[in-house]
Amino acid sequence: MPTHEPPPDSPDQRTADRRRWQRAFNASLAFVLLLAAVFSAQGQFDAAAWAVQPGELAGLWGLLAAPLLHGSFEHLASNAISLLMLGTLAGGMYPRATVRALPLIWLGSGLGAWLLGAPGTHHLGASGLTHGLMFLVFVLGLLRRDRPSIAAAMIAFLLYGGMLLTVLPREAGISWQSHLGGAVAGVAAAWLWRLRDPLAPRKRYSWEIEEELAAQAAQRELDTLEPPSPEAVPVLWHRPDDDDRRGVVLQFPPRRDG
Repeated sequence: MPTHEPPPDSPDQRTADRRRWQRAFNASLAFVLLLAAVFSAQGQFDAAAWAVQPGELAGLWGLLAAPLLHGSFEHLASNAISLLMLGTLAGGMYPRATVRALPLIWLGSGLGAWLLGAPGTHHLGASGLTHGLMFLVFVLGLLRRDRPSIAAAMIAFLLYGGMLLTVLPREAGISWQSHLGGAVAGVAAAWLWRLRDPLAPRKRYSWEIEEELAAQAAQRELDTLEPPSPEAVPVLWHRPDDDDRRGVVLQFPPRRDG
């Protein structure tokens, strides 16, 4: 809500904000550690069987498992850094929207690979999640348009604005299909849950107050020029209750022709 005073920044509010950002960082770090643990165990099972296989019913299991798998350490490291930064940014700014968006982004990235990928290929990795988080933060800044949201969108774009291009085919061996699926899911989640997190109080500036006062003065001037309703007009004289006089009919003489 707009306010004439600067937004409050009490010690309790600062403590709550710090805890919210710490929870977002810890959750992102825990997921990155889970990815590292799964990667270290991939030598014990056939990872390709759990990847997304486009057009095949068996490949639908990859919608759940593929984001946990990676093809190389470099692949894992790249996604881990992005997840740690974008996950902290999204979870710290929009904790309620992010919790609801993550399942949609998770499934959307895999579904994009399953629908658009070439038959016989295998798609794995968490890059669809990173694209979904980036598009979530970026679009929320465009939709909400308050200063914290715009700042978060600018940070996401400054760090990972190149993801706007990697949703299209550019390089062989890169699953742009999962990138596109995650990005579409991130945009949909931003639209669905754009108001799930409360807006911060916004300080009203002097020119905004002056415009509002001028509009109120113009409305009052219009109200004074408009005539009042008949019911609102005061009665200046009442007939006395004991006055039983009645009107007199005047007789006019008949008209004489010619």
